[in-house]
Amino acid sequence: MFDRTRVRLRLRIHQLVSRLAAVGQAVRVRDQEDTMSTVPSTCDRTVITLDTPLTRAVARHPAGKGRPAAHTAPTRPTARPERRAAPRKSSYRLTRRGRFVVFVAAMVAFGGLTVGLGTQVIATSEAGEPVPSRVVTVQPGETVWDLAAEANPRGDIRETVQDIADLNSLASAGEIVAGATIYVPLY
Repeated sequence: MFDRTRVRLRLRIHQLVSRLAAVGQAVRVRDQEDTMSTVPSTCDRTVITLDTPLTRAVARHPAGKGRPAAHTAPTRPTARPERRAAPRKSSYRLTRRGRFVVFVAAMVAFGGLTVGLGTQVIATSEAGEPVPSRVVTVQPGETVWDLAAEANPRGDIRETVQDIADLNSLASAGEIVAGATIYVPLY
């Protein structure tokens, strides 16, 4: 048999713990599922366990999972189904260093795109006017100044040299070599 005084004492302690846990919370209605169950133990004694919502909550709590339970009392099915936590979605969390690396990588990519695409020719909606010109092969000892003076004898030679450089995409007038073919505008 079992000692009724111990059972009453354990029940009273359980009630006190329940009241202390409920401080500051809504008033708890007495649950009809509070029961006591007897479970035979291995040393020829009967062990009394309290099967209450509090003991079931403690058994389900993650902090109680690591401790080996002395005995898990059989629970009766409840009228409402238990809520199970939805599986957690994996999320990426970056450290301060990780955020810095991502920022630097984005800036390098942005800079590379700016340099790579920024040097492209920009098209306009204006149609260019074709410049009437002739093809001239540069002879040894000839300069762009000589070609400009020959092409436009009555005009300003500096403007003609600039026109020849623009037409042939020359950075300077001294870039031509003997044997090269260049375009000279007609005046």
